[in-house]
Order: sequence, then structure tokens, then C-alpha cells
Amino acid sequence: MTLAIFDLDNTLLNGDSDYLWGQFLAQQGHVDRAFYEKENQRFYDEYTAGTLDIFEFLEFSLAPLAKIEMNALVQLHNQFMQEFILPAITNKSRTLIQQHTDKRDTLLIITATNLFITAPIAKELGIQNIIATEPEIINNRYSGKVSGTPCFREGKVERLADWLKQTGGNLADSCFYSDSHNDLPLLEMVKKPIAVDPDDTLRSHAEMKGWDIISLRD
Repeated sequence: MTLAIFDLDNTLLNGDSDYLWGQFLAQQGHVDRAFYEKENQRFYDEYTAGTLDIFEFLEFSLAPLAKIEMNALVQLHNQFMQEFILPAITNKSRTLIQQHTDKRDTLLIITATNLFITAPIAKELGIQNIIATEPEIINNRYSGKVSGTPCFREGKVERLADWLKQTGGNLADSCFYSDSHNDLPLLEMVKKPIAVDPDDTLRSHAEMKGWDIISLRD
């Protein structure tokens, strides 16, 4: 199969859904606004710098899910989609997805952002397959803890390998679109790595390697 793999945040989206969700929760009064926005920014800066402790971040970002009942979370997410996510989906992203769909490629989103946030986004984009960091659910409530391996850096490679084993797929004819140097472990593995509106580190690496560099910004 031809496998088209997409990072989500700052790749298919013109923005970071995890960061935007934090902003949304603060706006809605579900977290202490000053504290949450300060920490949200700190973690985002650490992610950008390549110094993020993923487990520290997940302890922070998953905690609010444990405090809100599941049905209320779904309603909040519907509002979040309308106000924050739909405006962040560019026409170029939708066109790229359609091009791969028309070629009957297998489409897959792989993202560090948790599945609660990202599953409805993948559905909106028309991509059935998604590998994301999975928040633990106990008795139909989020526990605030992560389940399994976070889908981040080398964790993306591990989680993708498990998915390929389960689906019988391989990377023989594969491409991966990403904006971040944090995805270099996976970019180095696919047949065709593509840097999308890349950060400075990834841009330098892509130029050195002769990888395609594209923009999905409208």
C-alpha cells in the first residue's frame, strides 16, 4: 500500500490543537487562566526547543479531562471545533488530503496530541486512521493519566511499528508530512519525508538532505 502519514499540529493545522485546547479551557473558566496560560506557553516553548518532558506535559494537559464529566467534555469539544479548529484547517491542507484520497492511498495521522482532542479533527479531515497519545479511561471518565507509550519523538516510531504490524502494512512506499524537528526519527524512516512550513532546525536538516519543503498555509 502507499501510506501517506501526516503530523497534525502546525502541519495540517495552522496552529497547535493541544495549545489551543488549553486556551479554550482557560477561556471557558475550566482552569485557572493565568496559571494555565503561563504553563501552556512554557510547555509549547519547550516543545519548540526540543526539550519537552512529555510525561510532565501530559500530567499537566490531561489533568483537566479528569475533572469534567464525559458528556460535558464532548459538548465542550464540539464548541472547540467550531471556534478554534475549523478556522485552523487550511484549504491547502484539505486539497493535499483530497489528492492522496483520489490516489487511493492509505491516510494516517500520527500526533503527540491526545486522542480526545484529535480524533474529531481527523474525522473532520476525512482521515480514518489515527495514532495519538491515549489518555487513560476508567469507568467512562478520564483518569488524568496516559495509557501506553506517548506518541512523541521515538514514541511515534514505536507506535507506528505496532500499527503496521496490526494492519500488515509497511513503509516501502510511504511519505510523511511534518513541521517539527521532533519528528526527525520518523521522517528519517519513510521513503519520502516532506517538511511542511518547517521550524528552523527541520528546515536546515531538510535542505541538507534534499527533502521536499512545502507550505500548507493559505
